[in-house]
Amino acid sequence: MSISRRDFLFAMQAAALAGLAPRLALAKSGEKLYDAPAFGNVRLLHLTDIHAQLHPVHFREPNVNLGVGPSQGKVPHVVGQHFLDHFGVAAGSPRAHAYTYLNYTEAAQEFGRMGGFAHLKTLIDQLRDQAGSGNSLLLDGGDLWQGSGTAFWTQGEDMVEASNLLGIDIMTGHWEFTYPEAQIRKNIGGFKGEFLAQNIFLSEEAMFMGAEAFDEFSGRVFKPYTVRELGGKRIAVIGQAFPYTPIANPSYFIPDWRFGIRESEMQQLVDEIRATEQVHAVVVLSHNGMDVDLKMASRVTGIDAILGGHTHDAVPQPTVVTNPGGKTLVSNAGTNGKYVAVLDLDIGDSGLRDYQYKLLPVFSDLIPADAGMAEFIQTIRAPYAGKLAEELAVTDELLYRRGNFNGTLDQLICDAQRKVLDAQIALSPGFRWGTSILPGEAITMDDVMNATAITYPETYVREMSGADLKLIMEDVADNLFNKDPYYQQGGDMVRVGGMDYTCDPTASMNGRITDMRLDNGAAIEADKMYKVAGWATVNSRAPGKPIWDVVADYLRSEKTVKIDKFNTPKLKNVAGNPGLEDYAG
Repeated sequence: MSISRRDFLFAMQAAALAGLAPRLALAKSGEKLYDAPAFGNVRLLHLTDIHAQLHPVHFREPNVNLGVGPSQGKVPHVVGQHFLDHFGVAAGSPRAHAYTYLNYTEAAQEFGRMGGFAHLKTLIDQLRDQAGSGNSLLLDGGDLWQGSGTAFWTQGEDMVEASNLLGIDIMTGHWEFTYPEAQIRKNIGGFKGEFLAQNIFLSEEAMFMGAEAFDEFSGRVFKPYTVRELGGKRIAVIGQAFPYTPIANPSYFIPDWRFGIRESEMQQLVDEIRATEQVHAVVVLSHNGMDVDLKMASRVTGIDAILGGHTHDAVPQPTVVTNPGGKTLVSNAGTNGKYVAVLDLDIGDSGLRDYQYKLLPVFSDLIPADAGMAEFIQTIRAPYAGKLAEELAVTDELLYRRGNFNGTLDQLICDAQRKVLDAQIALSPGFRWGTSILPGEAITMDDVMNATAITYPETYVREMSGADLKLIMEDVADNLFNKDPYYQQGGDMVRVGGMDYTCDPTASMNGRITDMRLDNGAAIEADKMYKVAGWATVNSRAPGKPIWDVVADYLRSEKTVKIDKFNTPKLKNVAGNPGLEDYAG
């Protein structure tokens, strides 16, 4: 069976490095990136939002990550130079490239790709060895099983096997719940660690009918917490799955399950653990999103640390949140396997005394690949290698996704829908996952699947009124910019093609979106109908072919990709916001 050139090169690299012991890697600046001697008596290693990326990737961080209301100007809503200044990171350094969008193409060519499970395996083993036997846990915050072609075709089973080889001890979920319940349970059954979620309950009807649950009395679907002994201390880890899964994703995959932030249940659980389990520390493994975690930390007492995910924020130091019972550390560990967070805890008999935290960027060229993991990756991808390796077109510019309003990769998807499906306007979800492609590189089917591989990929074309379009835009904007984090229910703003608009993130519902216009300048009228293409419908399956086929057909016809019109909105009332840089809208 043939393998792709990329897989062959990775396998050859692994073979060449197999005899090398894990080592401290020095960046080109001389900075010690992986010098993380153990501190205290407990080491927690945290990964999140890997989105099924087994190979090293490029992933550009955002230049737009706006905070509004109480969140304005606060971490994680700082980007670019503001980010470097806030965290004291030197411009032009490897860390500056890892954490920001600045000079992205040039820095990516200098420092290379990041992440990759073979490189993560080497680094994680080294970090666990530094902590000593029995003193560490490897935690994954979810979005592990979705985001690539192989994850889609194996229904996440490739990532379950990979996580077992990596040694993940505990995980929670979000996109994991976009497979049918039977597949979710099969994957969890194959996972050698523990899957935790305190905030998922059976519906009353499902409980009455005897649906499967971890706790039949409470209706909790999954085990809510676990207690582990590390460094002679008892540590409780609570799982917090993404609370708005049935809103952001189809509920028909898991119709009997009810989600939510469940703040009161969280407080009750923490109190119960503190009262009955004789623990020295309580940690929450969360997929809330960082703003939600910060609010929860201010209201729920008794939690020592929240290790968060969902919003893909790479935060070099945790935020210390004061609440009525003490203080809680809140962190977020980025995405795509670009980082490993290291939280070292010094725990005494009466609880947490001190901590040290590092968010380590995983530069693949600096870390030897683990030979066993590299061989597994080659094997698991082999049946799909020919399909994934197809070169569809070449890009003239950097293709990226991450950002509040649009990315060039999203624009490409919108352009493909408009042309292939013959539509005036295209809509594309504000997903945060999807790897970046450098100028001059071939766009492969692998790249397309990395940006589109979901279990509800069907496209549609329908007539929509201007009023309906505005309603959609306002609803998504409220999910993103509601001043109360507990009402932020989705990803970034819906992406649009063929249409421009003005957005005021500081306004209230139904007042954020104005001046909607077609690319030709014509105003979009409330009572006029427009031909609109889209994909990833949540409430029912669309009738069209999968989005990856639409994008692939477009790329094959174009040969070379250049973004002629970038549909990003004009913004109001954002002057001086440190979550905005280098913005042309």
